[in-house]
Amino acid sequence: MSDDGLSALDGEIRDLMRFAARGSMLPRFQQLADHEIEMKGADDPVTVVDREVEGFLSEALTKLAPGVPVVGEEAAHEDKSVLDHLSQQCWIIDPLDGTANFAEGKEPFGIIIALADAGKAVAGWLYDPVGDRLCHAKAGEGAFIDGVKIAARTSGQNPPIAAISKLFLDEAERAEVDAKIAPHYALVDIPRCAAEQYPRLALGENDVSTFKRTLAWDHAAGALWLNEAGGKAARLDGSDYRVDQADVEGMVGASSPAIWDAFVERLAN
Repeated sequence: MSDDGLSALDGEIRDLMRFAARGSMLPRFQQLADHEIEMKGADDPVTVVDREVEGFLSEALTKLAPGVPVVGEEAAHEDKSVLDHLSQQCWIIDPLDGTANFAEGKEPFGIIIALADAGKAVAGWLYDPVGDRLCHAKAGEGAFIDGVKIAARTSGQNPPIAAISKLFLDEAERAEVDAKIAPHYALVDIPRCAAEQYPRLALGENDVSTFKRTLAWDHAAGALWLNEAGGKAARLDGSDYRVDQADVEGMVGASSPAIWDAFVERLAN
């Protein structure tokens, strides 16, 4: 898909996300029956909404861009070969980011769509259905919220605010956080929703956050958006995040490159 073609689809993608949220997601918020929630694994629920929204968006994006494959979270769970598309031009969908929150009847939750090419995100959209907020970006063009260009800002707090989850950390990694990070940062809970965490890093609420699991549907759009805003999201060695590195763990996002550098240096030392 050409840049001109993508620009022409921008408004349509927002409309699709809003339609999916209002048609399937919001009516079922705090209304899910027990049989509409299943567990794919430990601490990994899936709901009827995940599947409905992914099906709708997959079909709609295929119509908008024929020939561009779709990598959806639920499709990839059922068939790992879907991940092979991540090395080429493809859509990437998280139909209900923050499923655990949604299943518990609480916010935040969202919808994430990214367009990637040759392993890197070239455009991304993070939609908050409750607030009707759309964070979106295209590579090299900056980051936007509801069409208004924004620049990342820090919290201005001393010590900086670090949103750190120990949920997926082993005992040694938790000890490292306690020893190297906790004394130098104000630790806060994560929202358990990448569609919310990335905006927090750019809008002065959080200064830095770590991500152990870096699945493409969670991070492709957000990492691009944060970098385009002037913050920094990168692997621990400073390399760019790639959507086709499914087995690679670990990434840090920060409200500024300086905060990113200082945080990673503490980890290294």
